[in-house]
Amino acid sequence: MRPRRGLDPGSVWAQRLRQLEQQLRAKEERIVVLETENAALHLKLAEYQGLAGRSTNEVLQLYAARGGQQKLQRSSLVTQLHRAIKRLKQDLKSLHSFALELSKEFRRQSKTCLYQVLAAVQGVQLQNEAMQMFQIKAFDLEQSLQEVTERYEKEKQKRRALHNSLVELRGNIRVHCRIRPLLPFDDAAGHLISQDRQRNFSEKVAYAADDETVLVKCNRPGHASINKTFQFERVYNDSESQDAVFADVAPLLTSLLDGYNVCIMAYGQTGSGKTYTMLGPQVEGNFAFTIEDESELGIIPRATQEVFRLISEKPPGSYWVEVSVVEVYNNEIFDLLAKDSYGKVFSIKRDVVTTREGKSDVPLLTHETVENASEFLHLVKKGLQLRVRHPTLVHAHSSRSHLVVTLTITTIVFGDNFGTSWEDEQASQRLNKDVSCTFPQKTRDSKSASSSGTSSPVQVEATEKIKQVKTRLQLVDLAGSECVGMSGVTGAALRETSFINRSLSALADVLGAIAEQRSHVPYRNSKLTHLLQDSVGGDAKLLVMLCISPGQKYLTESMQSLGFGTRARQVQRGQAKKKNFPMPSKAK
Repeated sequence: MRPRRGLDPGSVWAQRLRQLEQQLRAKEERIVVLETENAALHLKLAEYQGLAGRSTNEVLQLYAARGGQQKLQRSSLVTQLHRAIKRLKQDLKSLHSFALELSKEFRRQSKTCLYQVLAAVQGVQLQNEAMQMFQIKAFDLEQSLQEVTERYEKEKQKRRALHNSLVELRGNIRVHCRIRPLLPFDDAAGHLISQDRQRNFSEKVAYAADDETVLVKCNRPGHASINKTFQFERVYNDSESQDAVFADVAPLLTSLLDGYNVCIMAYGQTGSGKTYTMLGPQVEGNFAFTIEDESELGIIPRATQEVFRLISEKPPGSYWVEVSVVEVYNNEIFDLLAKDSYGKVFSIKRDVVTTREGKSDVPLLTHETVENASEFLHLVKKGLQLRVRHPTLVHAHSSRSHLVVTLTITTIVFGDNFGTSWEDEQASQRLNKDVSCTFPQKTRDSKSASSSGTSSPVQVEATEKIKQVKTRLQLVDLAGSECVGMSGVTGAALRETSFINRSLSALADVLGAIAEQRSHVPYRNSKLTHLLQDSVGGDAKLLVMLCISPGQKYLTESMQSLGFGTRARQVQRGQAKKKNFPMPSKAK
């Protein structure tokens, strides 16, 4: 009997041996029983002999017969037992030989398995060594890739710095483009068009190919798809945050304290994200500059915080900051910080004029002195509450006016020798040297603002001991261009749209005239261009933030905005002029 597979051979044979031993004991017990019976028979025979009155011969015969029978029986049982024992011995012998063979096979298989395990361990060790070599190579490649990436970023930064230097030397307008993500109102709801056209409207056609290129897929029914590209100084895709946008704006604010005028202007169609980029998100139609998530704040609150941070690093008392907020609505300028006799802020119409120096000025414009970013944003929020907004089919909180927030920084330096340049000396000679410098109060009314001429971009007042240099930061949120058929406006809103589109067209005409270096630039064709004359055509560093919608629905407006940005990049105004700060005399 061969043991079944899967069982321990030693236990199988031990069990078989126990069974045979039990059978042997049973046979021996049977022999003992038979012998006992034999003794009992002898006793009975003696009794029979004593009791029976038979003859001796018969008894002897019977006894002989009985004895012969018993011998035959005993001999038969013994023979059977011997045969059984013999068979058991043969079985034990065969089992022993099988156990030996099984043990030999087990040792052979154990050696084979051991050799296989050793070979597997060696293979694993070789694989581990190979893996370590691959990891070292991968680490080296990662380091090389990181070094190449760092070199690439450095070279790209150098290239961008050189490009910015070239832009400054040429006086070009910096143009950044931001592509907003697709939003729920980008579908074609409210328009009587087919479902296929609705699906086409929600299709994304404007992409950021890289951080300097915009790719637009122009799809027209019955025509092959055409890809058009537009190059700008910086392009932001639909996933880049407000932090990334402001990171490229912040260097201009340093230029502001270095003596340059700066203007940041958001341009684009209605609903393209201009106001979000400049101010931040709206909460129930109002702007919350103190929202918990500061990463959502726009350029205006961030720029204000950055300017006051830079001022805090300067000597105390050497700077003061003023703010004004105006809107251009239906080609009229409105002061959003004017106050009535009760001190309540209300909107009042102002006019824009050109001074004898050729600068634009808004007489009687209200300027408020602020000491920190919180005061500045509080005033801006008050002005925004008066800004005209009207819902359209394109945007529920569409701004119907151009917003211009101006932050004027006045630098004061005391000294006998100011170290001014020839241009500053010529300018200072035209001023009255006997005029004393007066510091502004906390709140300046419209008359004092007008008399001091604070709205001029750079004003230099000099006496024998004091000199002032004024630099100006203009933050402009333009109203969005829009198609009347798309926005669905009527009545007064239609008139607003007409004025918005005409003012933006006038802005494009001004840029075209400057780019073509015409002798006459039509600044006065619109109150907007007249107000922004010093920033667009003057010596300010100008950044235009193009905001475009990515959907097929707004393809025409997006192409118009991209074309405007391309034309703006071609404008060469000459290098921006830095206002030399007065240098104190070394000898007192």
